[in-house]
Amino acid sequence: MQENWQDKYIVFFDGECGVCNFWVQWILERDTKNKFLFASLQSDFGQKFLSERGLETTVFNTMYLWKPNQYYLVKSRAVLQIASLLGGIYQLIAAGKIIPTFLSDQVYDLISRNRMKLAAQKCFLPDQNQKRKFIEV
Repeated sequence: MQENWQDKYIVFFDGECGVCNFWVQWILERDTKNKFLFASLQSDFGQKFLSERGLETTVFNTMYLWKPNQYYLVKSRAVLQIASLLGGIYQLIAAGKIIPTFLSDQVYDLISRNRMKLAAQKCFLPDQNQKRKFIEV
């Protein structure tokens, strides 16, 4: 699968969080151009991504969007870029890029701190087509 990563965006998420799993499913359903792959931060792949960049490997309250060999984005910037990449009506969300990062990340952090209260842990079961988009969970 690694040879296909150059053309994809990899979303790293907390695999034990209901809100995070909701958003992964939301992205999957709207990824009509097949741009995204997914890996949980707790997976070996996720842990390798974090440790190679000197990022926290035991706290999973941040979403990352990685374009291999180019860049990675965190928190609100990752969310806004995902919206931009989905295109269409979701580009309206991407207009939030005009908000300074320190402000949009404060909103992200508020949601992140309360995410376990916002949604119960759900067991997301991807269909066969969606399963191919997961590197590791």
